[in-house]
Amino acid sequence: MITKDFDTITAISTPLGEGAIGIVRLSGSESFAIANRVFKGKDLENTTSHTINYGHIVDPTNGHILDEVMVSVLKAPRTFTREDVIEINTHGGLAVTNEILQLLIRQGARMAEPGEFTKRAFLNGRMDLTQAEAVMDLIRAKTDKAMDIAIQQLDGSLSTLINNTRQEILNTLAQVEVNIDYPEYDDVEEMTTALLREKTAEFQTLLENLLRTAKRGKILREGLSTAIIGRPNVGKSSLLNNLLREDKAIVTDIAGTTRDVIEEYVNIKGVPLKLVDTAGIRETDDVVEKIGVERSRKALSEADLVLLVLNASEPLTEQDRSLLELSETSNRIILLNKTDLPEQIERDQLPDDSIAISVLENRNIDQIEDRINQLFFDNAGLVEQDATYLSNARHISLIEQAVASLKAVNEGLELGMPVDLLQVDMTRTWEILGEITGDAAPDELITQLFSQFCLGK
Repeated sequence: MITKDFDTITAISTPLGEGAIGIVRLSGSESFAIANRVFKGKDLENTTSHTINYGHIVDPTNGHILDEVMVSVLKAPRTFTREDVIEINTHGGLAVTNEILQLLIRQGARMAEPGEFTKRAFLNGRMDLTQAEAVMDLIRAKTDKAMDIAIQQLDGSLSTLINNTRQEILNTLAQVEVNIDYPEYDDVEEMTTALLREKTAEFQTLLENLLRTAKRGKILREGLSTAIIGRPNVGKSSLLNNLLREDKAIVTDIAGTTRDVIEEYVNIKGVPLKLVDTAGIRETDDVVEKIGVERSRKALSEADLVLLVLNASEPLTEQDRSLLELSETSNRIILLNKTDLPEQIERDQLPDDSIAISVLENRNIDQIEDRINQLFFDNAGLVEQDATYLSNARHISLIEQAVASLKAVNEGLELGMPVDLLQVDMTRTWEILGEITGDAAPDELITQLFSQFCLGK
């Protein structure tokens, strides 16, 4: 495939900061020429592709050596962008990588925009839009399950399904068009209507099945916002530290120690939980604590999952009862903590599915993970092998629109509408699915999507 004629771009492709290696990347038709002007070593233009070469980066204006480097030579089209690519592996550090970046810009390269390398891979046909978005999903994956879904999408599992469906829709539209253009037979309208009814039902079933994966896929991609609530000193911060396997929250016997909302991510059997350790919800005259309590109420209202912690060694208080009522409509797991002490809480006044735990003795913490699976995954397991998952909000919205268009075709069939009018909604379904892969996506959408990528990717 012939690539588009773009200028040569450059950026730092590794996180800024100290590290063993920093990578400065060039992509474009002038990559080798620009790199040759600053590289003292082999002639990169005449070097075998996909090799790494030792040398030094030298400022040609004064002969000053900037760094001892290894330079990767990647010749088009077998590269990420399908353009000539140079990757300069420097000693990691802010000063040296920035100096080399500025040197390349002075030699004629342009500073890349966020996501521009991946955008070029898309525009040059290296990947479609779903695969490009999977690149960022892979970078941002917080668990191995989220990583698996991103890799499947990067390998083309979703785009293959969408492209196959679009082709089937196109075949159906073509058959309908033939029937309309050649109406020699008396039963042609009946045949066309039957074909549309059969195919519409087939496409709708496929897309609705895909939508059923959306809840699970989105959770694995974005995580569950999880609020840990309870009155002061019931063990919320201790539970947070236990789940994190480290001491992030201050734990004391003094009620009201947590004054603000503490947020941390934890991996629970492949599900990323954004744990929010809230200030104990109670009436207080302390101005700082009062602000924390209000933030706790806000965190509770916005949470996907609520872990309500009660003190099993004390009878229920009015605050406990208030929290039980406040969280009643939430996806809630009630945890009866401090079961290592004599139990005094009124179990008969609590739901049967409450979990008795002891954070101090690390008892029954694993049951929390099992309950999350019950609440959000219907005990079906987190990721089915080789399944295609919807996890991207844009994809989910477009699939929902495509299903709505198919429903409009069904409604038209029931009302006996002319076939050529029903074609409009079927064609709209085909166009909507094309927006997912980028075949029918407007330029503004593509620009907006890639602007969300990190610089250098």
